[in-house]
Amino acid sequence: MIYDLLKAMDNQEQLLNLGRSLAVPWVQDLAKETMTTIPPRYVRPHQDPPLISNTSSLPQLPVIDMQTLLSNNDDFSELDKLHLASQEWGFFQLINHGVSSSLLETVKSGIQEFFELPMEEKKKYWQQGGDVEGFGQAFVVSEEQKLDWGDLFYMVTLPTYLRKPHLFPKLPLPLRDNLEAYSAELKALAVKILDLMAKALRMEAREMRELFEEGWQGMRMNYYSPCPQPELAIGLNPHSDPVALTILLQINEVEGLQIRKNGMWIPVKPLPNAFVVNIGDALEVST
Repeated sequence: MIYDLLKAMDNQEQLLNLGRSLAVPWVQDLAKETMTTIPPRYVRPHQDPPLISNTSSLPQLPVIDMQTLLSNNDDFSELDKLHLASQEWGFFQLINHGVSSSLLETVKSGIQEFFELPMEEKKKYWQQGGDVEGFGQAFVVSEEQKLDWGDLFYMVTLPTYLRKPHLFPKLPLPLRDNLEAYSAELKALAVKILDLMAKALRMEAREMRELFEEGWQGMRMNYYSPCPQPELAIGLNPHSDPVALTILLQINEVEGLQIRKNGMWIPVKPLPNAFVVNIGDALEVST
């Protein structure tokens, strides 16, 4: 699941113009069919070849310890690691981040159950009128456009007045309550990360917070079904995030996420209950 912290917008109209998306087939349903080939719209013959060789010699995504960063001592080595990871990678894994394992486990199991709801139940949360929020795929603008082999559920979570009435308030319990708690925890965590980045940049924390304090938060849940031709499809198209921070929680420890560095795709080996933090375009430009 992906949490996004975005910069402040002048008004709600800009939020409504996030984008539109056409209705597309549900990949979970396609994956249940007996098929040996995938539909043409999912075939991407010109994508980079997957990494299948021994990757032990490739550089590994930096791991940052939040507990060490927040400790009251004069050792700045962890802060230097954060600064270097932010500059050279734009990504890092965050451990000892303070979000309880019990909350993370309930959120992960709740999301799994949410995607396994019967189709009739999921239709209540479908993207409406081309809106990007809800179940579907993001930014599908034509019937000829290639599609990702995956399904998503996206919604704006904060500030609460921007929540769509048919989405967050209508989520089944206890998922709704767990996501409410998770949303608050990640907002607090994002502020801590921004404060530490300000410290690494020798900025005042106040200056950094002012850039994003009136911003908003979104959550995106991605579900990747088994694919009969994984070498031809892609779960999520290569992209950069236009937001300030993206905080990614993997439901399992399957290696799927890859980060492009120095012309190579580097697979991320997820650590249990760690977050993968991505410095988005908005933060990069602002700092």
